[in-house]
Amino acid sequence: MSATRTRSLPRDLLVTSRPLSWINTAFGFAAAWVLTTGRVDAALVIGTVFFLVPYNLMMYGINDVFDYASDLANPRKGGAEGAVLSPGRHRAVLAWAVMLPVPFVAALVMLGDPLSWIVLAFSLFAVVAYSAPGLRFKEIPFLDSVTSSIHFVSPTVYSLVLAGAAPTVPLTMLLLAFFAWGVASHAFGAVQDVIPDREAGIASIATVLGARRTVRFALAMWALAGGLMLLTSWPGPLGALLAVPYILVVRPFHAVSDAGSAATNRGWRRFLLLNYVCGFLATMLLIWWALAGGVAR
Repeated sequence: MSATRTRSLPRDLLVTSRPLSWINTAFGFAAAWVLTTGRVDAALVIGTVFFLVPYNLMMYGINDVFDYASDLANPRKGGAEGAVLSPGRHRAVLAWAVMLPVPFVAALVMLGDPLSWIVLAFSLFAVVAYSAPGLRFKEIPFLDSVTSSIHFVSPTVYSLVLAGAAPTVPLTMLLLAFFAWGVASHAFGAVQDVIPDREAGIASIATVLGARRTVRFALAMWALAGGLMLLTSWPGPLGALLAVPYILVVRPFHAVSDAGSAATNRGWRRFLLLNYVCGFLATMLLIWWALAGGVAR
């Protein structure tokens, strides 16, 4: 059982914001902006900083506060995979999670247009809706994985809209591949929590499908992501190869039982490391793609 730890407020805020995940949201925004505009400007700096820290603090801070009871009974919580905050810290964390993004959002609104406002509002709604009482999309099977994927895809979509990128079929396929990757990632991550979630009365894609079928669903979504990359413009199809390591890491758990679902945490930890390796390779592909023509405006 996880236990709450006494930390300073800055330390709690840092742990809650999941530093390991910062790059997952900030990189998409920054890469899309630079590839579309070729500029390093105020919008790039403000947006990248926002999606690096305030966005993640908002997303995970709300989650850690309202998931306190179930996280307390989850043995993997209390570190890099999620903070277990003392109840006396909840009010302060929520205040920071809500207020820190405000100046960044205000600046981005001033830099954007109505369409970009809609995309940004949708992104922020998904962040709140995932964990906040009265919505709790994380407890609606399948919508939980969809919403989680939106958390990671929407910064890229927002950046493209803010930058005025022209929608094309290859770009759409790229975004759909990213979305499928996000769905797969959430679904596999949910498997390790099947037992704690059921004991806490929390529904998820994994508690409904069961551990074995959820792992297979995640494998299928990673395969779909790879397939969609084949429909992008060169050298995008090479990105299909990046789905292979995820499939190889997760494949050993394809027959895992609900009772043994906690063992998938080993695969999840490898997945977190794999994100950095594949992220570097994806960056090299993006640079190549930019040199080959990049995103049209």
